[in-house]
Amino acid sequence: MGGPFYHTASRTQDLTFAIQHFLVTIDLRSDTVTRPTPAMREAIARAEVGDDVYGEDPSVAALEARVAALTGKARALFVSSGTMANQLALLAHCRRGDDVFVSEGAHCAWYESGAAAALAGVQCVTVGQGALFSPEALVAAVKPTAYYTPRARLVALENTHNRGGGRVLDQAQVEAVAETARGLGLALHLDGARLFNAAVASGARVATLAAPFDTVSVCLSKGLGAPVGSLLCGPEALITEAHRYRKMLGGGMRQSGLLAAAGSFALEHHVARLAVDHAHARELAAGLGALTGLSVETPETNIVMVDLPAPTASQFVERAKEQGVLISAFGPARLRLVTHLDVDAAGVAQALGVLRAVLGARP
Repeated sequence: MGGPFYHTASRTQDLTFAIQHFLVTIDLRSDTVTRPTPAMREAIARAEVGDDVYGEDPSVAALEARVAALTGKARALFVSSGTMANQLALLAHCRRGDDVFVSEGAHCAWYESGAAAALAGVQCVTVGQGALFSPEALVAAVKPTAYYTPRARLVALENTHNRGGGRVLDQAQVEAVAETARGLGLALHLDGARLFNAAVASGARVATLAAPFDTVSVCLSKGLGAPVGSLLCGPEALITEAHRYRKMLGGGMRQSGLLAAAGSFALEHHVARLAVDHAHARELAAGLGALTGLSVETPETNIVMVDLPAPTASQFVERAKEQGVLISAFGPARLRLVTHLDVDAAGVAQALGVLRAVLGARP
């Protein structure tokens, strides 16, 4: 059926697919692509569970208590994603029409599908340039108080800062911004999706980095390697309000102790090893930085940003994919590479060889 050409074409397509499938083994697009380790899968299988909507899941309760203690907050709430955690914070802190002050490229303004406006009804006001603005820039961004201006309500920072190349916020400047925000009557939220990376890189305790903020979100499914889950941490009253909004948004996950067990395992076994990912990122940056014409930022954590001399990032992404390395275009002339626990030293070396060939052969 279909004649010889059909069978030849079909075999060729099958072979091409098989080769591509075999080659795509090094994934540097994000630290969200990690898969549970065998030991984490065992922890999931052994998890004690109950109905968390009724408050009866012991694994969830244990995880929430642990993360509340780690962040130095009174209570934590387990949710499905970092986006949900951030949006619950906006809903709990703000009223519709409020101004929320964020840094350039903030996750809640760029990567949450406009949820700040659609769900919480707030406006994200970008302040300054880069991962962290100054106290003076915050003061200048707050509008005069009048019935016709938005209410200034919340400062939301991000540590580490994703679009800033995994930058660790300077804690002294964070505290200065927080002091100014308090003087202006503003609350503070920290998007700490990669806060454990920041803690390992800086040597500071997670609770110290979270201390200036009323609420903080932390993610378990990035560098820590859990399959799903984030937590929103803060005062009892705010987390009680966030718990109500979680239900409103469909976030009651019933026997979610299976996921919580993975998160607890990650906190027990995968925090200190983040330093390995940071070392791998530095190795990638050093290797790529040696290529003429590229601008490579020295990474502080596990994110490497590479700037090209021309807007050809999408082309390089496709060429690297053909050679078995997945990376992300982070703008017309910018690439992002993220190291994680599923890429070992040999994988880093192999990826670096491929990327040197691909980027070194640019037109």
